[in-house]
Amino acid sequence: MTVRVKICGLTRPADLAAVAAAGATYAGFVHFPKSPRHLDAAALAALAVEAPPGLCKVLLTVDADDALLDALLEAAPIDMLQLHGRESPERVAALRARHGLPVMKAVGVADETDLPALAEAARAADQLLIDAKPPRGAALPGGNGLAFDWRLLSGRRIGVPWMLAGGLTPENAAEAVRLTGARQLDVSSGVEARPAEKDPARIGAFLAAASEADAAA
Repeated sequence: MTVRVKICGLTRPADLAAVAAAGATYAGFVHFPKSPRHLDAAALAALAVEAPPGLCKVLLTVDADDALLDALLEAAPIDMLQLHGRESPERVAALRARHGLPVMKAVGVADETDLPALAEAARAADQLLIDAKPPRGAALPGGNGLAFDWRLLSGRRIGVPWMLAGGLTPENAAEAVRLTGARQLDVSSGVEARPAEKDPARIGAFLAAASEADAAA
């Protein structure tokens, strides 16, 4: 199996082109006003329509209500929802039914006491995004460039497809795959020249590292 890569927090057509050229599987768009990578509905729609066929377009929201999600999905052609807030399994299931889209639920991990939440989230989600839990009082639920102890996931059965996030870079992507067995990686700040501006060279290097991890597996 190939290690699939999601580049999240895209804000410019040039970023989208770099992601497609490098061979990523997923392109992530953020609708969360506190994030430097936030896209309003108009910007989201303009960028999403530029995505080439075959690139899965993922919309990240945080505790969005039905009216907001309805408006965003009406505006933009989205393939998957990523829920990065406190959404319950019941809320996840309701959104899957409402929109007919696969749902990826983010779960923050700091230590082994957070691991039971993975099984709870897997009850309703199509995929999990396992991210570093943000520090207390942090403004952002993800995208903070932080990692957790990846050894916590070694040999662990999750039950649904899952994606590793948090502190990933081209320099540590292969090690992350080795320690966790992850078959999907999510990166945002680790491939940026500055917040909200992706670096095509780092995107290419990240995909290359993922490929090297495949070859070593």
